[in-house]
Amino acid sequence: MDGSRPLALVTGASSGIGYELAALFAEHGYDLVVNAEDERLEHAAQRLRETGVEVRAVRADLRSPDGVDHLVAALTGLAVDVAALNAGVGRGGAFVDTDLTDDQSVIDLNVTSTVRLAKPLLRDMVARGVGRLMFTSSVAATMPGSFQSVYNASKSFVQSFAQALQEEVGDTGVTVTSFMPGPTETDFFRRAGMTDTKVGTMPKDDPAQVARQAFDAVMKGRGKLVTGSAKTKAQGVADKVLPDRVKAAVHRRMAEPGTARDAQDARDAQDARDTRDTRDARDADR
Repeated sequence: MDGSRPLALVTGASSGIGYELAALFAEHGYDLVVNAEDERLEHAAQRLRETGVEVRAVRADLRSPDGVDHLVAALTGLAVDVAALNAGVGRGGAFVDTDLTDDQSVIDLNVTSTVRLAKPLLRDMVARGVGRLMFTSSVAATMPGSFQSVYNASKSFVQSFAQALQEEVGDTGVTVTSFMPGPTETDFFRRAGMTDTKVGTMPKDDPAQVARQAFDAVMKGRGKLVTGSAKTKAQGVADKVLPDRVKAAVHRRMAEPGTARDAQDARDAQDARDTRDTRDARDADR
């Protein structure tokens, strides 16, 4: 990478929102450093190279300090213009039932690695007087996460952290953006063990739409944005006024194990109503 093009770093870039963000940066002429811990990363990197930009794939598990250090070392000598700290993981289930190792994994990736990466990246940007740092937060940051307690708390950390950094670097030429997607069609719910929940089985937002809105926000230097469908944006508005107790109860109905059956029942009932309405309308036309 010779510095002739701007450079973007995207973590969690092998699929989902991260891949779509990386594709947008490539589309706009950015060379890329992409990171993920899984074997799909190289395939994603090859697809991105087909756009004509240079792509460096750094496979590393950011849940470990060694993984973070490996990614930071791969950036030596490079001036990162935009850093998208997107890697994240969740774990569903009642806190008393989940494995402590899984809970710690959520904290290690969503919280600890975010801080460990943001420190050198932001220091370099501030020293150069230019740069854009973006965080994948979540609408989960705005509500108590019943049956997803550690994940929601981790995103509350990310959201608070991002907004604090916005204030700290506001006069340095560096911008900090957090974007807050809702449930999105990615591997998240499968990896989180939430395929038996209502939120895990319901229709979800398009990751390409989420990434496009986030990309536009960071390019405009916006501080934060709820991204995704109109439904998700409406949820973001409602979360500003609903009491925490109410939000926790709503979250329970979405994330408690076993609620997937309720979601399927609701879809079946709606299909039955739609069929009946169609039949009634056809009969009325006769």
